[in-house]
Amino acid sequence: MTDLSAPADLRTADPADPVLDARPAASTDALLAAVRPEAAGAPESGIVEVFNYGRGRQGLIPLWVGEGDLPTPGFIQDAATRALAAGETFYTYQRGIPELRDAISRYMSRLYGQALPPERFHVTTGGMHALQMAIRIAAGAGDEVLIPSPSWPNFLGAVTVGGATPVEVPMSVDPVRNRWSLDVERLAAAVTPRTRLIIVNSPSNPTGWTATREELEAILALARRHGLWIVADEIYGRFVFDGAALAPSFHDIMDEQDRILFVQTFSKNWAMTGWRVGWLECHPALGQVVENLMQYSCSGVPAFLQRAAVVALDQGEGFVEHQIERVRRGRDIICKGLAATGRVDFAEPAGAFYLFFSIKGETDTRRMALRLVDEANVGIAPGAAFGAGGEAYFRLCFARRPEDIQEAARRIAAALAH
Repeated sequence: MTDLSAPADLRTADPADPVLDARPAASTDALLAAVRPEAAGAPESGIVEVFNYGRGRQGLIPLWVGEGDLPTPGFIQDAATRALAAGETFYTYQRGIPELRDAISRYMSRLYGQALPPERFHVTTGGMHALQMAIRIAAGAGDEVLIPSPSWPNFLGAVTVGGATPVEVPMSVDPVRNRWSLDVERLAAAVTPRTRLIIVNSPSNPTGWTATREELEAILALARRHGLWIVADEIYGRFVFDGAALAPSFHDIMDEQDRILFVQTFSKNWAMTGWRVGWLECHPALGQVVENLMQYSCSGVPAFLQRAAVVALDQGEGFVEHQIERVRRGRDIICKGLAATGRVDFAEPAGAFYLFFSIKGETDTRRMALRLVDEANVGIAPGAAFGAGGEAYFRLCFARRPEDIQEAARRIAAALAH
């Protein structure tokens, strides 16, 4: 027998010992072929190639990803530091510490003018984690999920990894109203006996589409008629540009028993993208289901991060308002600057902080995005990354200081003039 107490390189090989089987390793192709289709089918990011191409370039203005340029405010950072110093480094509540669930309840109840109790809210490791759990609750193998498109790529990816089949429902630009529009009849036509879920992102990444109350009512009526779930991503709900304080929400129209799961994050409002803290909102009857999913995915969000999130909600309103005003200025600057080129077409975004635009005469958006890195030193995302209907477009994030947005518009205009 082989001496397993000896170092591996000194053992005497035993042909019967599987640990030391000398047979050739499986080929890479065979290894990949053994991967579960849900994992193998996870799509690659269409943004990463351009990001990597421009990474580290001196003076480049990076507008390709969905985050601003402001770091997390110091008063939020300090709360995490205090919690660490106090030794809050142990396992904690699966559903979130009571103080944070209370703070989320206060914040959401204030925003929507209705009582939304703490039992509705479950703290997650970012909005992506909330999305994955919501999909696991609503859909799985053999099911179909409707996704209005162009859309955030992670919707399609999360559905695919969850074993369900994403069904993209193309949106279009209404030339009269100069806005992206969702044809609810087209959405209804996509429903099949396998459909279980509709994902609704409003205000939308990447188009800026912001559903009207009437559109939300029509989507909810469709879901009720077919017994479907809705996952509502209303993360950009405070970034709206029509003078309202808040975008229309399913909170405004839903009944107690509607099958709606809300995903939220601290990333955008409070400049906490790297903290990975968010929440999932649902009917309290689903609390144990969510807790179980938490147990088998992350076993709870670190307590010191949650302490920082409490302070963000309770003390961060001034910072959120500053962010919103800054984004509004960025939107006005980039829309005016690119429209002046005469080569750029877009529907003005009603919400979120992205401009989704096309360039006349440019059909290869990947090539053009790489060219703008070289010639303008500006990074933007090719629209093909955002699914059906996005192929002819580019996405640009204007959540940066106005001076940077002004300079980016100038550089892009100069590149397009050649």
